[in-house]
Amino acid sequence: MIITATEERKKSLTALYLDGEYAVSVDTMTFLSTGKKIGSEITDEELYELLEQSKISRAKEKALYLIEYRSRTRKELSDKLVPLFGESASALAIERLEELGLINDEHYAREYAEVLLNKKGFSRQRAAFELLKKGIDRDLTDEILDELEPEPAEQIKHLLQTKFAGRLSNEKDLARTVNALKTMGYRWSDINDAIHSEWD
Repeated sequence: MIITATEERKKSLTALYLDGEYAVSVDTMTFLSTGKKIGSEITDEELYELLEQSKISRAKEKALYLIEYRSRTRKELSDKLVPLFGESASALAIERLEELGLINDEHYAREYAEVLLNKKGFSRQRAAFELLKKGIDRDLTDEILDELEPEPAEQIKHLLQTKFAGRLSNEKDLARTVNALKTMGYRWSDINDAIHSEWD
């Protein structure tokens, strides 16, 4: 096949025309790195390799764009990239960003666990659920929560004195507070003990 024309497209893509007909659009920098130009011959194998390398480059670009706004786990990036670029290209792109230190699930998990436990006031159970949902490994989740988890009774007391202050004065407010604490992952027995200790 002969490259008979090229055409710049949006999003840093170049359209390739082979033997007079449009064939594919590939990442511009990846195409330029091949040294191919109008009039060059390109085999099926070379075209396949060009497409694969183009997918990897585009997956890296997309991943960099995503982590520019906030940190993300490997799973979060994979969920975004795979539908666009396939599993192989996405995995290679993510591995490269991990090598560069731009993706680090352990670092992400520690920061997120701090937010879940200390800012949001979630229980260990709810925090674990949120971390696992982000794709954090179960063993790493347990290790981090073992280090950071506050004592449940003290955490609930703190919440009753801050976030839920003044919301135990009547049955309606009490019921709402109890339901909110349950949603945050606390057990009824711990909630009940903490509420009674506040009244005593």
